[in-house]
Amino acid sequence: MTEQTALDLAHAAMEAAPQDEAARLRFFERLADSELFLLLGAEPEGEKIQPEVFPTEEGEFVLVFDREERLAEFASRIVPYASLSGRMIVQMLSGSGIGLGVNLDVAPSEMLVPPDALEWLRQTLEHNPEEVEAGVEEILAPAGLPEVLLTALDAKLTTAAGLAENAYLVGLHYEGGGQGHLLGFVNAQSGAEPALAQAVSEALTFSGIEAGALDVGFFAASDEIAGKLARVGLRFELPKPVEPLGQVPSKPGSDPDKPPRLR
Repeated sequence: MTEQTALDLAHAAMEAAPQDEAARLRFFERLADSELFLLLGAEPEGEKIQPEVFPTEEGEFVLVFDREERLAEFASRIVPYASLSGRMIVQMLSGSGIGLGVNLDVAPSEMLVPPDALEWLRQTLEHNPEEVEAGVEEILAPAGLPEVLLTALDAKLTTAAGLAENAYLVGLHYEGGGQGHLLGFVNAQSGAEPALAQAVSEALTFSGIEAGALDVGFFAASDEIAGKLARVGLRFELPKPVEPLGQVPSKPGSDPDKPPRLR
C-alpha cells in the first residue's frame, strides 16, 4: 500500500467530519502549503507554462498531484509538468474560471476544487496581519490557547526554514490593562518579517481562530526582551535551510519572486 501523504490525511479527516469547519480549513491549508505537480499541455517556454485543461460537466479543470509518481500513474506516459506550491497555482488560476483537480484516479485524496473555492482560498492567503503597537507591560508564560493553534503554528513554522533562528510564544499584559499573546521571532533574516507574519496569520485563519488572538514581534538575540522570551516562552524551532548540492538549473516556479506565467 502506498504511504499516505499529508494531503491524503487532511482529506480523510475532512471527509470523516463533513460538518467540521476546522478539518476543512486544515485540508485547504495543506493544499496551499504542498508542493504540487501540475500537468502541462506543452513544455515550458522560459517562465511561461501552459497547463493541460480538461473540460468536464462541472467546468474546466487543470490537474495537480502531490507526488510525481501519482502524476506518472495518471498519465501512463511521459508528460511535461511543473513543480509549484499550491498557493502559487491558486494565484495563477485567479480569475480564469478554471478549477483544480487533485490526485484524480490515483489517490484517496482525489477531488475537484471548483473556481469559487479557489477564489476563497486566494483571498484567505492574501489576508495581511495588522501591526499592533501597544506597549508591553509584562511577559508571562502562555496560557489558554487552544491545542489546534499550537499544532498549526508548529506545522506552519516547519515551512519557514532559515527565515529565523527560533520563535517563542508568550503571554502579554499591555499598558492600560489589556492582555494577549505574542509569537516573538529571534534573529529573523532581513526582509523575512512579512513572510513570517503572514505564516502566523495563516496558522490562525486555518485554525478557525480570530486574527487578533496573537501578535507577532521580531527581536535580535542580543535584545533584553529576547532573554525574557526564552525564560518563560514556549519555544518553536525553525528548520535550518538545506544547503544546495552545487548549481541547480532554474525551472518554472523555482523562484517565489518570479512566479511562472500562463500562456
